[in-house]
Amino acid sequence: MDRRSFLKKAGMGAAGAAAATAAVSYPGKPTTGQTKFRWNLVHSFGPTAPVLGTNLPAMADELREMSGGALDVKVFGAGELVPAFGVFDAVSEGSAQMYYSIEYYFAGKEPAAQFFGTVPFGMNPQQVSAWLYHGGGLDIWREIYERKHNMITFPAGNTGQQMGGWFRKEIKSLDDMKGLKFRVPGLAGKIYSKIGTTVTLLPGPEIFPALERGVIDGAEWVGPFYDWNLGLHQAAEYYYSPGWQEPSAQNNLNVNLQAWKSLPAELKQMVEHAAFKLDRLNLAEFDAKNQAHVEKLADYGVKFRTFPDEVLQGMYKAALEVNEEVAATSEDTRKVWESYKSFMDSVRDFYSISEYAYISALRTVGAV
Repeated sequence: MDRRSFLKKAGMGAAGAAAATAAVSYPGKPTTGQTKFRWNLVHSFGPTAPVLGTNLPAMADELREMSGGALDVKVFGAGELVPAFGVFDAVSEGSAQMYYSIEYYFAGKEPAAQFFGTVPFGMNPQQVSAWLYHGGGLDIWREIYERKHNMITFPAGNTGQQMGGWFRKEIKSLDDMKGLKFRVPGLAGKIYSKIGTTVTLLPGPEIFPALERGVIDGAEWVGPFYDWNLGLHQAAEYYYSPGWQEPSAQNNLNVNLQAWKSLPAELKQMVEHAAFKLDRLNLAEFDAKNQAHVEKLADYGVKFRTFPDEVLQGMYKAALEVNEEVAATSEDTRKVWESYKSFMDSVRDFYSISEYAYISALRTVGAV
């Protein structure tokens, strides 16, 4: 069969013919009559926020170049087109085609989403990636979002192991947490509430002024690199670890389902590869820059502290209760939690004799 006959038979009406024409023209310069897609990407971070904000325009530029201009994505930061926490509805309803965020911001829209963002005392970034790509996690995520929210999702960047947060006063016991006003999202917010902390959820740009003015007593954000850039060291002097509340923070790129289905196969592959590139590069950049900013924070005079055992034990007990309470809210949340927990329990068996044992060995020989 010659090329022209194949395209004629492959095209099902005008839309099919357009898709077929596009399918043989990428990559490279646009051809006359080629279908062009103009998409808006909205996200939950500041337009100039390092990595999370600045890597998205770079991704859009690459998509534009790879597609020969056929896929033209315009990026809007938090508040530029929709509010930081309005991106979920914008894409689900179709007023924007893509959003970039972390799903615990949208627990009110989809309770199961919290387990995809992060799980307190849960898996690290490597383990989460293994669960998503090889443990069934991504399949469950996509099934829920396509069925209920008119979207398809792509893992697209992890910020890695986070810090425990900033406090305006030293924390010496679990009682010291009671009555504090603390900024924290997701499942961790429910845990803090359970032990008597007053929880608030603020987007990144609003954290510093609230902490500086004493509107809140503490806040967790990301880690040394990001926290330095937000200026949190100028608003609170105590910086706590470990980040039990976010051992992994999985960001994602979500696409409106109708917009996704309208793309020819080649453009779909480009979007998938762009998301996967973000998934690897963002984590690498955070890992590369955190240590340098630990040193900057130390030079500034920040007081590094470790949560007392009593606090960690109290938080862990509350976390077990919260996870089960959330899982009991629907069949979807139960399905996600059971998949996550099963994979976590299994992978930790191996990590106990591999990575965890290696870290222990490094401490034994004095290397860390």
